[in-house]
Amino acid sequence: MRLTDLSKGATALVERVEDIHAPDPIAQRLRDLGFVPGEPVRVVARAPWGADPLLVQIGSTRFALRRAEAQRVSVTASGETAK
Repeated sequence: MRLTDLSKGATALVERVEDIHAPDPIAQRLRDLGFVPGEPVRVVARAPWGADPLLVQIGSTRFALRRAEAQRVSVTASGETAK
């Protein structure tokens, strides 16, 4: 499942960040920001009508990602939903 597939408030664990090509500076930047395997991530907010951006939280840090960037992050849903 992709990070873009999660609904607002849903949490998941990062599986991997996919490189589109080598070297892929966007994928590397996502990993540098903390999108690493096993890290919990939560979708805080979504732009209306599926537009950009997607607000996600890793640890205590929040990031606004474009859908194309969030699409690169594979996750496993944890089944928790924040209120």
